[in-house]
Amino acid sequence: MSTRVLAPPALIERLWIYQRERFPLGKTGVLLAVFSAASVSVSAHLSGRALPGLATFAGAWAVAVIFFFQLRACDEIKDREDDRRFRPERPIPRGLVSLRLIVGLGFAGVPIAAAIAAALAPALLAPLALVWLWLALMTAEFFVPDWLKRRPFLYLVSHMAIMPLIDLFETACEWLRRGGAVAAGLLWFLGLSFANGCVIELGRKVWAPENERPGVETYSGLLGPRRAAWLWAAAASIAFLLLVGTGFVTGAATVDGVLGGILLAVVWIVALRFVRRPEPGRQKLIDAVAGLWVLVCYASAGFAPFLGLVFR
Repeated sequence: MSTRVLAPPALIERLWIYQRERFPLGKTGVLLAVFSAASVSVSAHLSGRALPGLATFAGAWAVAVIFFFQLRACDEIKDREDDRRFRPERPIPRGLVSLRLIVGLGFAGVPIAAAIAAALAPALLAPLALVWLWLALMTAEFFVPDWLKRRPFLYLVSHMAIMPLIDLFETACEWLRRGGAVAAGLLWFLGLSFANGCVIELGRKVWAPENERPGVETYSGLLGPRRAAWLWAAAASIAFLLLVGTGFVTGAATVDGVLGGILLAVVWIVALRFVRRPEPGRQKLIDAVAGLWVLVCYASAGFAPFLGLVFR
């Protein structure tokens, strides 16, 4: 009786599985489309310019996708030992793909992003390089990995600082390409990007007690599930204030306030339910609402000024 040796899945199939588990292109692509389009839109509105052409939006989106894949690749580098020991089911430690391959794909994005930026405006290479510099420092844990990991909130701030830097590049696709300068009001929007990064990061690390795993750092493990849920809701509240501040400078404070206020109420209700009963299903709801919050924030900030229902 002969036995058949099954060939390993083809590379394209393995990469497809990897993206499904670690970088879902559909969901990520939609979220980054809203994020990048909102960034370009806010920049144009603050400067009193008409929206740019499709090439600007497409270029900003493509570079954003590359940035976030590179963030994922750098996370794989930082977490490789912890993944090997505590999360062997992940694609790299289980042997689906190699770390070298994923990092190689991240590096392959460098000339592509640089070519897109240079095609839009050569001056965009400066903010592009700034993002990559910060990303390299993050990957090296700012050369003090043990010290930084003992200070989880400083770790959070230092890593989420890349969000306004990415947003600076995204907005520069509009203002720098058109020979303008950074509008003062843009600081509200950059601050919103920082706060939204915290909402996402906290939301994905608020876990139910039965889901906590040795060696896996979560904010619920650090603070307890209840305080971690309140911290997540507090981060969304700060993001809401920055959204309204963005609305005041773009002339859409009413729309931003109403939409953001409705969703903020949802955030607090979800957090309260988790506090009362921290169960796995409610953990997943926090993660889902965190993503919805960011999506609505950027959609409102970027496009409410063009609805006609504006407050001046």
